[in-house]
Amino acid sequence: MSEVTDEKRALITPVRVVVALCLFAPFVAMLWVGSYAKIEPKFIGIPFFYWYQMLWVLISTVLTMVAYKLWQRDQRAHKGGASK
Repeated sequence: MSEVTDEKRALITPVRVVVALCLFAPFVAMLWVGSYAKIEPKFIGIPFFYWYQMLWVLISTVLTMVAYKLWQRDQRAHKGGASK
């Protein structure tokens, strides 16, 4: 009975913490408006406010890909460990 209960509980592993941080970081960066609500420094004539947000689109894509790959690897490890 305790084995079934242990399997149903969510495991907090370092990989899952990294996945959560990868997915949470873009939200924090975009919600903290005071950090990027300015014009300078400009990048090729584009005010900081705009190019910072566009940069986070790319960063968010990379972080989401990393989180997805880590999650897949974590799920494979747990399924492989449970079937052995």
